Amino acid sequence: MIIPQIIIADAIQGLKTIPDKSVNMCVSSPPYYGLRDYGIDGQIGCEPSPDEYIQRLVDVFREVRRVLRDDATVWIVIGDSYAGSGKGVCKNKEIKSKAVYRANVGDSNIMIPKKWDGIKPKDALGIPWALAFALRADGWFLRQDIIWEKKNAMPESVKDRCTKSHEYIFLLSKSARYYFNSEAIREPCNSTNIDDFIRRKTLKNKGHGFGSYEEVRPDLCRGRDAYMPADFRRNKRSVWTVNTKPFSGAHFATYPPDLIRPCILAGCPQHGTVLDPFFGSGTTAEVCTEENRNYIGIEINPEYVKIAKKRIEKTQNNILINGTAP
Repeated sequence: MIIPQIIIADAIQGLKTIPDKSVNMCVSSPPYYGLRDYGIDGQIGCEPSPDEYIQRLVDVFREVRRVLRDDATVWIVIGDSYAGSGKGVCKNKEIKSKAVYRANVGDSNIMIPKKWDGIKPKDALGIPWALAFALRADGWFLRQDIIWEKKNAMPESVKDRCTKSHEYIFLLSKSARYYFNSEAIREPCNSTNIDDFIRRKTLKNKGHGFGSYEEVRPDLCRGRDAYMPADFRRNKRSVWTVNTKPFSGAHFATYPPDLIRPCILAGCPQHGTVLDPFFGSGTTAEVCTEENRNYIGIEINPEYVKIAKKRIEKTQNNILINGTAP
């Protein structure tokens, strides 16, 4: 049995230490393109072009596929960026040109262009779907795009487009049939669903001059009990409203635990193993600890691993003291 562990390494090198078909699922949020310099040589997210960034992620998830069981899923949280962006990344104050910004990719003098062939200034790069299609072409089954809606999204100063308040979660699978526990993530029906259920249950379904619906379209008149359960809980929808949640232990962005909890509950059985090849501050491990799942985290930055270990220890202590996670 795999025990929880954190591997300090580049994602691909860390994955090479994991046995074939030993992991139940993967959930992760790769570094977004051109948005942050994490100060580590070889980091992903500072490639000279979006295409090179996408290819590096394809290489990582190809290795992820090797370590996953045949019935496994991958859940990827990913956001977009714009041509001409790079604020907060450039740390070389001697660079005056707005056409490039510095990135630390093993060579302290490397410059990343802010303009690429086929991409105009101010274009959205379309990173999420570019990644999804590239992974599909590499053999993954692209099963679903899920919208992460942020009610408390950060305001933007833009005046020529809407403020972005969503990101994507892509659900991919290794095989056409895979483990997915839909019962574990069922959600309460809203009042409209319930009212509609009650209305249809008592409706006589009379047609207008063509006989009753029971006679004309019996396929549309099956009992609502056949697909509306008595507890009024429905299959989870594909728009997830989850507020961002600050984490005081790190300066970088972390996804909130409640965002990935459904991924883990649906994608991994209890005592199974969840992989996160971009471990960061350890949100995945926190949720796995609370939900009785094992985890394998891979993180290139040793300082982030220290943060993650403290976070996991705090979660474990809360469970011991309170009998449940906070």
